[in-house]
Amino acid sequence: MKQQDGLLLSAAARSAALGRSTQGQERAVLVALEFTAQRRKLTAAARLARDAASIEVGEHSSEIAAESLSQTSSDLDFESSLAEFEELARSAGAQIAATLVQRRARPDAATLVGQGKLDEIVGVVASTHANVVLFDHDLTPSQLRNLEAKLPCRVIDRTQLILDIFARHARSREGQLQVELAQLEYQLPRLSGRGIAMSQLGGGIGTRGPGETQLETDRRKINLRIDHVKEQLESVRRIRSQQRRRREDVPVPVVALVGYTNAGKSTLFNALTEAGVLESSKMFATLDPKLRQLQLPSRRKILLSDTVGFIRNLPHTLVTSFRATLEEVERAEVLLHVRDASSVMCAEQKLQVEKVLGELEVKGKPVIEVLNKIDRLTQHDRTHLMTRRVSGGKQGTSLMVAVSGLKKTGLSDLLAAIDEALVVDPLVDICLRVPQSEGAALAALEAGAIVSKKIFDGNLVVMKVRGPASLLQRYRRYQVRD
Repeated sequence: MKQQDGLLLSAAARSAALGRSTQGQERAVLVALEFTAQRRKLTAAARLARDAASIEVGEHSSEIAAESLSQTSSDLDFESSLAEFEELARSAGAQIAATLVQRRARPDAATLVGQGKLDEIVGVVASTHANVVLFDHDLTPSQLRNLEAKLPCRVIDRTQLILDIFARHARSREGQLQVELAQLEYQLPRLSGRGIAMSQLGGGIGTRGPGETQLETDRRKINLRIDHVKEQLESVRRIRSQQRRRREDVPVPVVALVGYTNAGKSTLFNALTEAGVLESSKMFATLDPKLRQLQLPSRRKILLSDTVGFIRNLPHTLVTSFRATLEEVERAEVLLHVRDASSVMCAEQKLQVEKVLGELEVKGKPVIEVLNKIDRLTQHDRTHLMTRRVSGGKQGTSLMVAVSGLKKTGLSDLLAAIDEALVVDPLVDICLRVPQSEGAALAALEAGAIVSKKIFDGNLVVMKVRGPASLLQRYRRYQVRD
């Protein structure tokens, strides 16, 4: 296959190429970096702990405690980020041959890492027989070219790694198109050529000039492919829009699960709906959105949506390309922010999710914080969590519910919280007098509303019911007037 044709491989083909090796897995050397001049601010949890330390100890001691806490928080954040990067590599099908860490004040403009660390990477690649080096950082086009020139194997940065995982998990046509679009837009500025040496026409006697270079040819073909993929995506979105309009003819509110990747959204989705969608500890196991109908304790029906997970430093191209997939989040009446209560970086992950929600402009929606995986906590931690839950409720920040999607505990509290948060199709109380001959109406009321009182009066059934306004409006003709 010619080089220019290879640039137009489908997303699935490129994913397969990345994951190919003699044993089905590639040996990867991971390179993680921390730039000390750009240390992250304290997480919300660390700031609370620092404030608590200030109260419990004297002023001089509190300054020392705060400084120590800041260092501990930074180290903890880096260790968590490193563990997350290793999990990303495994989710992409890589076998980790070695993990290298460098701490430096600022990134090197030419190669990101210093010359000494680059020499070390070369040695480790040779000794471990690795065939790919993964950087937990985005590389500029020039950095990528410089590293590939010095390393005897392929170089992949964080964005390209996440794109590969997305390509592995995309099942629907729309998902595959969105992945391909993001990959092409990532690849376009990273094309490199050799100028006149790559010309289609020579510069010798009998020619009019160098003609179009191979680089220009590749760029033109990628731009054409991008335009074609966008047209196909627009066609898919029109079909989705038509399906949504038909669905909105019978108004059923949408409740969307959002959260950090691997927070347990799919497990919770299955526990609530028995949908049987894929549950996996691998990151981004859910890429294509899933919708299932669910009945609440009030007998109201909702559509529960399972969406792709977020991650820190989520590439902006992915947020843009997957905007169609995230339309269910934008249109949802209530968001269930699923958090891994057992994670040491639970507060940091919350901030990252809220950042992406801000980019989607959906931060004004009602949010229920679902603290998942409480089965992994000790009894002491559970008690502390419930204390925080009550405190948070008093402050009115948002509803908070502790659950375990795996053990199916706390689900009734979650359903009740959804009922409370829904403002569309409100619950109303009404007294009806329905003829016994109206069997269809009686069955619909029994199935879709809560009947608190029922009395038979001759051939009539007198009922006190509480249910969604959309349902009870159909039977207003039977309403008992005061």
